[in-house]
Amino acid sequence: MSMIDHSQLAAELPDIEKMNTQERIQLARTRRANQLRVNAEYQKNARPPPPRKPRLRFSEEIELLDATSRNDIHEVGRLLDLGADPNSHNEDGLTPLHQCAIDDNVEIMKLLVSRGADVNARDTESWTPLHAAACCAHINVVHILIDSGANLLAVNADGNMPYDICDDDRTLDVIENRMAEKGITQQSIDEERGAAEKEMLSEMKLLHQQGIPLDSRMPDGSTYLHVAAANGFYDVAVFLLRNRLNPNTRDNDLWTSVHAAAAWAQPDLLELLCDYGGDINAKTNNMESPIDLCEEDVTTRAVISQLQSVEAKRRKPGGGFGVRDSRRQSRRRKKFESPGQPVVAEKNGFSARGAIRRQSLRDKTGLTPARLEAQAEKTDLMRSWSREDLSTGAGPSTSQPIMSTPARETSPNKRVLRGTASKTKPMSPDEWLRKLERGGEDEEESTPTRGSQRWDSKKNSISNGSPNRRKKSCCCVIC
Repeated sequence: MSMIDHSQLAAELPDIEKMNTQERIQLARTRRANQLRVNAEYQKNARPPPPRKPRLRFSEEIELLDATSRNDIHEVGRLLDLGADPNSHNEDGLTPLHQCAIDDNVEIMKLLVSRGADVNARDTESWTPLHAAACCAHINVVHILIDSGANLLAVNADGNMPYDICDDDRTLDVIENRMAEKGITQQSIDEERGAAEKEMLSEMKLLHQQGIPLDSRMPDGSTYLHVAAANGFYDVAVFLLRNRLNPNTRDNDLWTSVHAAAAWAQPDLLELLCDYGGDINAKTNNMESPIDLCEEDVTTRAVISQLQSVEAKRRKPGGGFGVRDSRRQSRRRKKFESPGQPVVAEKNGFSARGAIRRQSLRDKTGLTPARLEAQAEKTDLMRSWSREDLSTGAGPSTSQPIMSTPARETSPNKRVLRGTASKTKPMSPDEWLRKLERGGEDEEESTPTRGSQRWDSKKNSISNGSPNRRKKSCCCVIC
């Protein structure tokens, strides 16, 4: 196709400037007709064009998601008639029902449910459509989902149920009333929350019994310990760590279990992993440390800061931990003590922790073992003297006049009278004087043999133990 080049147009420009408007229009039409004629001859003689590549077409499932997000109910119905899967999802696990719950699209939701959509479908964060509806406070959608069999106790990746993330009072009342109608109790709620951890723990124990290694890798390089740390499965993490899994194992992005616990705000797991040697300052592939991944969670940041300070002290020359620091570290341990040590039950009264607690209470009262022993011996002296000597007339020295304290109307000392309820009453001073006037023979005759034998045994045991205390205890003898 011949075209007028630039030089030819520049040569014609002086002549065109001399033309009037009608002449210029006529010249343009003539040249345009000439271009069309030349182009028609070129198309006639040209070869046919190569076949075009087929147009890019999306699957019916993707088109269904797109039509749901555009609220195009007619397109949704057409795609479902063509066989589109109502449970199709995108890379985030979002299904058409999730989209309807977010957009409060009741009509499309009813259509999808009638075509077999799963009301308990979960995305990558384990959110169900009911989670989304409760979070967005869409009461009508909540009613439809519950009536269609939605699980009121579904737990997402953060451990939350639909009623946990509902901030609207009216919507929350609807969910709680439906929970009460179904007979849901707090016990069933707690069991459902811990079901995922119990299931994983059972699987880990089964793998261990079958001899399958617990440090096997997933496609992204993560281990079971990464999963337990991210989900906050404390018991699973303890089981894996006690079976010698390394808390510093890295996945394909160089994340350790400590990074996973920090990113998903699991402070208890952070302490546990670091107790078993986890590196609180490890860097990921993007040079991110655990404190860089915990975002704005105040509790997790505080725990990481504390662990970093402990690690800094440990790395100081000479250790850096004193006696008080060691005690503080031992007190911080939870139900699973140090690595490699047997587990001590929390309710065991003879555990080390229980013994420390009892010792602390005893120290607060000032009763040391030596003081307790001294008091016990002193009490025995007072009890033996009051029970035996006053009741039987025997004593360390019968040649001396013995005075007895008159009975008081008030309550006597309970330590002196403990176990003496069946004993005879002590003699009065007049009776003692009459016995002394009659002489030693009457005294021996009036003294019961059994009483004197008991006193002799008491005396022997006391004289053998502590004679000084015996002398000190004879406070009622007039020497």
